[in-house]
Amino acid sequence: MTAREFIETTEEKRLAPYATKSAYSIGRTLHGNEPDDYRTCFQRDRDRILYSKVFKDLQHKTQVFLINEGDFYRTRLTHTLEVAQHARTFARALRLNEDLCEAIALAHDLGHPPFGHAGEETLNELLKDDGGFEHNLQSLRVVDFLEKRYQRYDGLNLCFETREGIARHNTTHDHPDAPPEFHRFPKSSLETQVVNIADPLAYCAHDLEDALNAGYLRLKDLRNMENPLVRRVFERCRSRYPDILQADTILQSRILVRTLIEEANIAVIRQTSRNIEQHGISSVEEARNFPEDIVAAPAGVWENFDALKSYLFENVYRKPQVCIMNEKGKLIIRRIFRHLERCPEMLPRTFKIRFDEAPDSSGKRRILADYISGMTDRYVMDLYMMMFEPYEKVMFEFRE
Repeated sequence: MTAREFIETTEEKRLAPYATKSAYSIGRTLHGNEPDDYRTCFQRDRDRILYSKVFKDLQHKTQVFLINEGDFYRTRLTHTLEVAQHARTFARALRLNEDLCEAIALAHDLGHPPFGHAGEETLNELLKDDGGFEHNLQSLRVVDFLEKRYQRYDGLNLCFETREGIARHNTTHDHPDAPPEFHRFPKSSLETQVVNIADPLAYCAHDLEDALNAGYLRLKDLRNMENPLVRRVFERCRSRYPDILQADTILQSRILVRTLIEEANIAVIRQTSRNIEQHGISSVEEARNFPEDIVAAPAGVWENFDALKSYLFENVYRKPQVCIMNEKGKLIIRRIFRHLERCPEMLPRTFKIRFDEAPDSSGKRRILADYISGMTDRYVMDLYMMMFEPYEKVMFEFRE
Protein backbone atom coordinates (compact mmCIF):
# COMPACT_ATOMS: atom_id res chain seq x y z
CA MET A 1 0.00 0.00 0.00
CA THR A 2 1.40 3.40 -0.97
CA ALA A 3 1.33 6.42 1.34
CA ARG A 4 -1.43 7.95 -0.80
CA GLU A 5 -3.56 4.81 -0.56
CA PHE A 6 -3.04 4.75 3.21
CA ILE A 7 -4.24 8.36 3.48
CA GLU A 8 -7.25 7.59 1.29
CA THR A 9 -8.10 4.60 3.48
CA THR A 10 -7.77 6.78 6.57
CA GLU A 11 -10.14 9.34 5.03
CA GLU A 12 -12.77 6.63 4.65
CA LYS A 13 -12.63 5.96 8.39
CA ARG A 14 -12.09 9.49 9.68
CA LEU A 15 -14.15 11.78 7.44
CA ALA A 16 -17.92 12.11 7.57
CA PRO A 17 -20.03 10.37 4.91
CA TYR A 18 -20.93 13.79 3.43
CA ALA A 19 -17.25 14.80 3.03
CA THR A 20 -15.56 14.85 -0.38
CA LYS A 21 -13.07 12.01 -0.34
CA SER A 22 -9.85 12.06 -2.35
CA ALA A 23 -10.25 8.51 -3.68
CA TYR A 24 -13.57 9.43 -5.32
CA SER A 25 -12.49 12.68 -6.94
CA ILE A 26 -13.82 13.30 -10.44
CA GLY A 27 -10.16 13.90 -11.23
CA ARG A 28 -8.15 16.22 -13.45
CA THR A 29 -10.54 16.75 -16.33
CA LEU A 30 -8.38 19.18 -18.34
CA HIS A 31 -5.15 17.27 -19.01
CA GLY A 32 -5.62 13.84 -17.45
CA ASN A 33 -4.85 12.42 -14.02
CA GLU A 34 -1.32 12.35 -12.63
CA PRO A 35 -1.22 9.92 -9.68
CA ASP A 36 1.27 10.38 -6.87
CA ASP A 37 2.40 7.66 -4.46
CA TYR A 38 2.76 10.02 -1.50
CA ARG A 39 0.04 12.65 -1.77
CA THR A 40 -3.69 12.58 -2.43
CA CYS A 41 -5.05 14.50 -5.40
CA PHE A 42 -6.22 17.41 -3.21
CA GLN A 43 -2.88 17.57 -1.40
CA ARG A 44 -1.21 17.87 -4.81
CA ASP A 45 -3.63 20.66 -5.75
CA ARG A 46 -2.76 22.54 -2.57
CA ASP A 47 0.96 22.19 -3.26
CA ARG A 48 0.65 23.25 -6.90
CA ILE A 49 -1.17 26.40 -5.82
CA LEU A 50 1.28 27.11 -3.01
CA TYR A 51 4.31 26.87 -5.32
CA SER A 52 2.80 28.92 -8.15
CA LYS A 53 4.19 32.33 -9.04
CA VAL A 54 0.77 33.96 -8.89
CA PHE A 55 0.34 32.83 -5.26
CA LYS A 56 3.62 34.46 -4.24
CA ASP A 57 2.56 37.70 -5.96
CA LEU A 58 -0.38 38.01 -3.53
CA GLN A 59 2.07 39.35 -0.94
CA HIS A 60 2.27 42.58 -2.98
CA LYS A 61 -1.45 43.04 -3.63
CA THR A 62 -3.81 45.24 -1.63
CA GLN A 63 -6.35 43.89 0.82
CA VAL A 64 -7.84 47.19 2.11
CA PHE A 65 -4.88 49.48 2.80
CA LEU A 66 -2.37 49.95 -0.01
CA ILE A 67 0.88 48.10 0.61
CA ASN A 68 2.90 51.32 0.67
CA GLU A 69 0.85 52.69 3.58
CA GLY A 70 2.64 50.49 6.14
CA ASP A 71 4.21 47.09 6.61
CA PHE A 72 1.86 45.99 9.39
CA TYR A 73 -1.35 45.99 7.35
CA ARG A 74 -2.68 42.81 5.81
CA THR A 75 -2.06 42.03 2.16
CA ARG A 76 -3.97 39.76 -0.16
CA LEU A 77 -1.55 36.96 0.79
CA THR A 78 -1.99 37.25 4.56
CA HIS A 79 -5.75 37.41 4.04
CA THR A 80 -5.58 34.22 1.95
CA LEU A 81 -3.60 32.40 4.64
CA GLU A 82 -6.13 33.49 7.27
CA VAL A 83 -9.04 32.22 5.15
CA ALA A 84 -7.23 28.89 4.81
CA GLN A 85 -6.76 28.71 8.58
CA HIS A 86 -10.48 29.36 9.20
CA ALA A 87 -11.42 26.79 6.56
CA ARG A 88 -9.16 24.14 8.11
CA THR A 89 -10.73 24.77 11.53
CA PHE A 90 -14.24 24.28 10.14
CA ALA A 91 -13.24 21.22 8.11
CA ARG A 92 -11.58 19.53 11.08
CA ALA A 93 -14.55 20.19 13.38
CA LEU A 94 -17.12 19.06 10.80
CA ARG A 95 -15.04 16.07 9.58
CA LEU A 96 -14.80 17.43 6.04
CA ASN A 97 -11.83 17.16 3.68
CA GLU A 98 -9.31 19.59 5.14
CA ASP A 99 -6.94 19.34 2.16
CA LEU A 100 -9.65 20.28 -0.34
CA CYS A 101 -10.80 23.21 1.83
CA GLU A 102 -7.22 24.45 2.07
CA ALA A 103 -6.63 24.15 -1.69
CA ILE A 104 -9.77 26.14 -2.51
CA ALA A 105 -8.96 28.77 0.11
CA LEU A 106 -5.38 29.25 -1.09
CA ALA A 107 -6.62 29.74 -4.67
CA HIS A 108 -9.73 31.84 -4.04
CA ASP A 109 -8.04 35.22 -4.69
CA LEU A 110 -5.42 34.28 -7.30
CA GLY A 111 -7.28 36.26 -9.97
CA HIS A 112 -7.56 39.44 -7.90
CA PRO A 113 -6.08 42.46 -9.71
CA PRO A 114 -3.96 45.14 -8.00
CA PHE A 115 -5.69 47.72 -5.75
CA GLY A 116 -8.23 45.27 -4.34
CA HIS A 117 -11.89 45.59 -5.28
CA ALA A 118 -11.22 49.02 -6.82
CA GLY A 119 -9.06 47.29 -9.42
CA GLU A 120 -11.70 44.63 -10.03
CA GLU A 121 -14.42 47.27 -10.52
CA THR A 122 -12.26 49.11 -13.04
CA LEU A 123 -11.49 46.04 -15.14
CA ASN A 124 -15.15 45.04 -15.01
CA GLU A 125 -16.09 48.48 -16.32
CA LEU A 126 -13.47 48.31 -19.08
CA LEU A 127 -14.75 44.87 -20.15
CA LYS A 128 -18.47 45.61 -19.73
CA ASP A 129 -19.13 44.81 -23.40
CA ASP A 130 -16.85 41.75 -23.37
CA GLY A 131 -18.28 39.64 -20.56
CA GLY A 132 -17.01 41.78 -17.68
CA PHE A 133 -14.34 40.87 -15.15
CA GLU A 134 -14.96 38.79 -12.01
CA HIS A 135 -11.98 37.79 -9.92
CA ASN A 136 -13.23 34.28 -9.06
CA LEU A 137 -13.59 33.38 -12.72
CA GLN A 138 -10.23 35.04 -13.31
CA SER A 139 -8.78 32.81 -10.58
CA LEU A 140 -10.13 29.82 -12.50
CA ARG A 141 -8.58 31.24 -15.69
CA VAL A 142 -5.25 31.55 -13.86
CA VAL A 143 -5.15 27.93 -12.66
CA ASP A 144 -6.56 26.55 -15.94
CA PHE A 145 -4.52 28.53 -18.42
CA LEU A 146 -2.41 31.52 -17.37
CA GLU A 147 0.02 30.01 -14.86
CA LYS A 148 3.03 28.52 -16.66
CA ARG A 149 4.82 25.74 -14.77
CA TYR A 150 4.70 22.64 -16.93
CA GLN A 151 6.04 21.80 -20.35
CA ARG A 152 3.16 19.59 -21.45
CA TYR A 153 0.30 22.01 -20.75
CA ASP A 154 -0.63 25.48 -19.51
CA GLY A 155 -2.19 25.99 -16.09
CA LEU A 156 -1.97 23.79 -13.00
CA ASN A 157 -4.29 20.94 -14.09
CA LEU A 158 -6.20 20.95 -10.79
CA CYS A 159 -8.92 18.50 -9.82
CA PHE A 160 -12.53 19.19 -10.74
CA GLU A 161 -13.57 19.72 -7.10
CA THR A 162 -10.87 22.35 -6.47
CA ARG A 163 -11.66 24.18 -9.70
CA GLU A 164 -15.37 24.09 -8.88
CA GLY A 165 -14.67 25.60 -5.47
CA ILE A 166 -12.71 28.43 -7.08
CA ALA A 167 -15.37 29.15 -9.70
CA ARG A 168 -18.24 29.05 -7.20
CA HIS A 169 -16.66 31.12 -4.48
CA ASN A 170 -19.50 33.41 -3.48
CA THR A 171 -19.41 36.07 -0.74
CA THR A 172 -20.48 39.71 -0.38
CA HIS A 173 -18.24 40.91 -3.22
CA ASP A 174 -18.53 37.79 -5.35
CA HIS A 175 -21.37 36.81 -7.65
CA PRO A 176 -19.74 34.71 -10.35
CA ASP A 177 -21.68 33.09 -13.14
CA ALA A 178 -20.10 29.63 -12.96
CA PRO A 179 -19.01 28.14 -16.30
CA PRO A 180 -21.30 25.46 -17.82
CA GLU A 181 -18.82 22.73 -16.86
CA PHE A 182 -19.94 23.02 -13.21
CA HIS A 183 -23.68 23.17 -13.86
CA ARG A 184 -24.01 19.40 -13.64
CA PHE A 185 -24.23 19.88 -9.87
CA PRO A 186 -27.00 22.17 -8.57
CA LYS A 187 -25.06 23.15 -5.43
CA SER A 188 -21.47 23.26 -4.28
CA SER A 189 -19.70 20.75 -2.07
CA LEU A 190 -19.62 21.38 1.68
CA GLU A 191 -15.90 22.12 1.35
CA THR A 192 -16.69 24.96 -1.08
CA GLN A 193 -19.35 26.25 1.30
CA VAL A 194 -16.79 26.22 4.12
CA VAL A 195 -14.46 28.53 2.17
CA ASN A 196 -17.40 30.75 1.20
CA ILE A 197 -18.15 31.43 4.86
CA ALA A 198 -14.52 31.49 6.01
CA ASP A 199 -13.70 34.37 3.64
CA PRO A 200 -16.05 37.06 5.07
CA LEU A 201 -15.30 35.93 8.63
CA ALA A 202 -11.60 36.42 7.96
CA TYR A 203 -11.71 39.75 6.15
CA CYS A 204 -14.24 41.32 8.50
CA ALA A 205 -12.38 40.38 11.68
CA HIS A 206 -8.91 41.20 10.41
CA ASP A 207 -9.91 44.38 8.55
CA LEU A 208 -11.39 45.47 11.87
CA GLU A 209 -8.04 44.90 13.57
CA ASP A 210 -6.16 46.80 10.85
CA ALA A 211 -8.64 49.70 11.07
CA LEU A 212 -8.14 49.92 14.83
CA ASN A 213 -4.36 49.87 14.43
CA ALA A 214 -4.55 52.54 11.72
CA GLY A 215 -6.67 54.79 13.92
CA TYR A 216 -9.64 54.72 11.55
CA LEU A 217 -11.77 53.23 14.32
CA ARG A 218 -11.69 53.58 18.09
CA LEU A 219 -12.49 50.87 20.61
CA LYS A 220 -14.82 53.35 22.32
CA ASP A 221 -16.87 53.60 19.11
CA LEU A 222 -17.21 49.82 18.93
CA ARG A 223 -18.24 49.56 22.58
CA ASN A 224 -21.09 52.00 21.85
CA MET A 225 -22.41 49.95 18.91
CA GLU A 226 -25.96 48.63 19.21
CA ASN A 227 -24.86 45.21 17.99
CA PRO A 228 -25.55 42.14 20.16
CA LEU A 229 -22.61 40.21 18.68
CA VAL A 230 -20.12 43.01 19.36
CA ARG A 231 -21.52 43.56 22.85
CA ARG A 232 -21.25 39.84 23.61
CA VAL A 233 -17.64 39.82 22.42
CA PHE A 234 -16.76 42.78 24.66
CA GLU A 235 -18.43 41.11 27.66
CA ARG A 236 -16.49 37.90 27.05
CA CYS A 237 -13.24 39.88 26.77
CA ARG A 238 -13.89 41.65 30.07
CA SER A 239 -14.81 38.40 31.86
CA ARG A 240 -11.66 36.65 30.60
CA TYR A 241 -9.31 39.60 30.99
CA PRO A 242 -10.51 41.88 33.82
CA ASP A 243 -7.57 44.26 33.27
CA ILE A 244 -8.07 44.57 29.51
CA LEU A 245 -8.92 48.28 29.68
CA GLN A 246 -5.46 48.96 31.12
CA ALA A 247 -3.77 47.32 28.12
CA ASP A 248 -2.59 49.35 25.12
CA THR A 249 -4.90 49.75 22.12
CA ILE A 250 -3.06 47.26 19.90
CA LEU A 251 -3.29 44.47 22.50
CA GLN A 252 -6.95 45.30 23.19
CA SER A 253 -7.76 45.13 19.48
CA ARG A 254 -6.00 41.77 19.13
CA ILE A 255 -7.89 40.29 22.08
CA LEU A 256 -11.16 41.70 20.71
CA VAL A 257 -10.62 40.28 17.22
CA ARG A 258 -9.46 36.92 18.54
CA THR A 259 -12.61 36.67 20.66
CA LEU A 260 -14.80 37.74 17.72
CA ILE A 261 -13.27 35.01 15.55
CA GLU A 262 -13.82 32.40 18.26
CA GLU A 263 -17.45 33.49 18.77
CA ALA A 264 -18.21 33.40 15.02
CA ASN A 265 -16.41 30.10 14.39
CA ILE A 266 -18.20 28.32 17.22
CA ALA A 267 -21.55 29.64 15.96
CA VAL A 268 -20.87 28.37 12.42
CA ILE A 269 -19.72 24.93 13.58
CA ARG A 270 -22.71 24.44 15.88
CA GLN A 271 -25.29 25.66 13.36
CA THR A 272 -23.79 23.59 10.54
CA SER A 273 -23.80 20.48 12.72
CA ARG A 274 -27.47 21.13 13.54
CA ASN A 275 -28.28 21.60 9.84
CA ILE A 276 -26.61 18.31 8.93
CA GLU A 277 -28.49 16.45 11.64
CA GLN A 278 -31.83 18.18 11.08
CA HIS A 279 -31.85 17.56 7.31
CA GLY A 280 -30.38 14.07 7.56
CA ILE A 281 -27.42 14.79 5.30
CA SER A 282 -25.61 11.47 4.93
CA SER A 283 -23.78 11.69 1.59
CA VAL A 284 -21.94 14.05 -0.72
CA GLU A 285 -24.85 13.92 -3.17
CA GLU A 286 -27.42 14.88 -0.53
CA ALA A 287 -25.27 17.82 0.55
CA ARG A 288 -24.89 19.01 -3.05
CA ASN A 289 -28.59 18.61 -3.87
CA PHE A 290 -29.88 20.44 -0.79
CA PRO A 291 -31.50 23.72 -1.92
CA GLU A 292 -29.79 25.90 0.71
CA ASP A 293 -26.26 26.16 2.06
CA ILE A 294 -25.66 23.64 4.83
CA VAL A 295 -22.60 25.49 6.16
CA ALA A 296 -24.04 28.57 7.86
CA ALA A 297 -24.20 30.65 11.02
CA PRO A 298 -27.42 31.12 13.03
CA ALA A 299 -29.63 33.75 11.41
CA GLY A 300 -29.32 36.19 14.32
CA VAL A 301 -25.55 35.92 14.50
CA TRP A 302 -25.20 36.38 10.74
CA GLU A 303 -27.47 39.45 10.80
CA ASN A 304 -25.27 40.96 13.51
CA PHE A 305 -22.19 40.04 11.52
CA ASP A 306 -23.66 41.71 8.42
CA ALA A 307 -24.34 44.81 10.52
CA LEU A 308 -20.67 44.83 11.58
CA LYS A 309 -19.60 44.53 7.92
CA SER A 310 -21.88 47.47 7.05
CA TYR A 311 -20.29 49.45 9.87
CA LEU A 312 -16.86 48.73 8.41
CA PHE A 313 -18.03 49.82 4.94
CA GLU A 314 -19.24 53.13 6.26
CA ASN A 315 -16.41 53.87 8.69
CA VAL A 316 -13.36 52.23 7.09
CA TYR A 317 -13.77 51.29 3.42
CA ARG A 318 -15.37 54.68 2.66
CA LYS A 319 -12.90 56.76 4.65
CA PRO A 320 -11.54 59.63 2.54
CA GLN A 321 -8.00 58.24 2.82
CA VAL A 322 -9.10 54.84 1.49
CA CYS A 323 -11.36 56.31 -1.21
CA ILE A 324 -8.59 58.61 -2.49
CA MET A 325 -6.16 55.71 -2.88
CA ASN A 326 -8.87 53.56 -4.49
CA GLU A 327 -9.60 56.27 -7.05
CA LYS A 328 -5.88 56.65 -7.71
CA GLY A 329 -5.66 52.90 -8.33
CA LYS A 330 -8.64 53.02 -10.71
CA LEU A 331 -7.06 55.87 -12.66
CA ILE A 332 -3.75 53.99 -12.97
CA ILE A 333 -5.38 50.78 -14.24
CA ARG A 334 -7.75 52.59 -16.61
CA ARG A 335 -5.01 54.70 -18.15
CA ILE A 336 -2.59 51.78 -18.61
CA PHE A 337 -5.34 49.62 -20.15
CA ARG A 338 -6.36 52.31 -22.66
CA HIS A 339 -2.75 53.08 -23.54
CA LEU A 340 -1.87 49.42 -24.15
CA GLU A 341 -5.01 49.03 -26.24
CA ARG A 342 -3.70 51.80 -28.51
CA CYS A 343 -0.05 50.72 -28.32
CA PRO A 344 0.07 46.91 -27.97
CA GLU A 345 3.74 46.93 -29.02
CA MET A 346 4.45 47.88 -25.39
CA LEU A 347 3.20 44.47 -24.18
CA PRO A 348 5.71 41.80 -23.10
CA ARG A 349 6.49 39.29 -25.82
CA THR A 350 4.24 36.46 -24.62
CA PHE A 351 1.22 38.74 -24.23
CA LYS A 352 1.98 40.50 -27.53
CA ILE A 353 1.88 37.15 -29.35
CA ARG A 354 -1.47 36.29 -27.78
CA PHE A 355 -2.77 39.81 -28.49
CA ASP A 356 -1.84 39.56 -32.17
CA GLU A 357 -3.44 36.10 -32.46
CA ALA A 358 -6.71 37.13 -30.78
CA PRO A 359 -9.56 36.88 -33.31
CA ASP A 360 -11.34 40.11 -32.36
CA SER A 361 -11.17 43.24 -30.19
CA SER A 362 -13.03 41.49 -27.36
CA GLY A 363 -10.33 38.80 -27.18
CA LYS A 364 -7.62 41.44 -27.27
CA ARG A 365 -9.16 43.32 -24.31
CA ARG A 366 -9.40 40.06 -22.37
CA ILE A 367 -5.66 39.54 -22.86
CA LEU A 368 -5.00 43.07 -21.57
CA ALA A 369 -7.08 42.21 -18.50
CA ASP A 370 -5.02 39.02 -18.03
CA TYR A 371 -1.84 41.08 -18.14
CA ILE A 372 -2.97 43.85 -15.78
CA SER A 373 -4.77 41.61 -13.28
CA GLY A 374 -1.57 39.61 -12.85
CA MET A 375 0.39 42.68 -11.77
CA THR A 376 1.20 43.56 -8.18
CA ASP A 377 0.41 47.01 -6.81
CA ARG A 378 4.06 47.98 -6.89
CA TYR A 379 4.59 46.71 -10.43
CA VAL A 380 1.57 48.51 -11.88
CA MET A 381 2.59 51.78 -10.19
CA ASP A 382 6.14 51.47 -11.54
CA LEU A 383 4.78 50.72 -15.01
CA TYR A 384 2.54 53.78 -14.80
CA MET A 385 5.50 55.96 -13.89
CA MET A 386 7.56 54.53 -16.74
CA MET A 387 4.75 55.15 -19.22
CA PHE A 388 3.53 58.56 -18.17
CA GLU A 389 6.24 60.17 -16.01
CA PRO A 390 9.34 59.81 -18.20
CA TYR A 391 11.46 62.24 -16.24
CA GLU A 392 11.25 60.25 -13.02
CA LYS A 393 14.01 57.77 -12.26
CA VAL A 394 12.23 54.45 -12.03
CA MET A 395 13.89 51.15 -11.13
CA PHE A 396 11.77 48.87 -13.28
CA GLU A 397 12.22 45.27 -14.34
CA PHE A 398 10.09 44.38 -17.37
CA ARG A 399 8.39 41.02 -16.82
CA GLU A 400 7.17 38.52 -19.36
